[in-house]
Amino acid sequence: MYEPIRTKSVHTMAAAPEIPHRSREEELDIRLAGQLTALLTVTDELHALATRADGGAADAPAPDGAALAAAAELIAEQVARLSGGHYPLRAEPTDGTAATRTGALHQRAHTLAGNALAVATTRNDTAVMALAADRLAAHAAPLRDLATA
Repeated sequence: MYEPIRTKSVHTMAAAPEIPHRSREEELDIRLAGQLTALLTVTDELHALATRADGGAADAPAPDGAALAAAAELIAEQVARLSGGHYPLRAEPTDGTAATRTGALHQRAHTLAGNALAVATTRNDTAVMALAADRLAAHAAPLRDLATA
């Protein structure tokens, strides 16, 4: 009734040569480095706003420029450690008014620090867990201040 299939199906995968696959640890390293790089970019933006001569609104919380610079260096060191010694490229901060952007940047940094903390916990990386928890706390305080203002 039916004729037997004589050719190979087009839906079967051809025998692929050995494809290199990354381990779970390598994937977590890549993911954590990406989260920390994004956090570094936001930290650099906040640092640029903190050190800008025009300042911001009088009621906006003023982040400490020296603390943000030190945090950025610690984040860059961790990214380099996770990326095999390659320090991340640092973007030039954008122009914008501090009053409108500071709150949004702190919210973004808080979210990124939380994501980094989750990945670092999965990896059991205590150095990054401590750094992420510190950044989480550092960005939570300005968010509380903005919420009560």
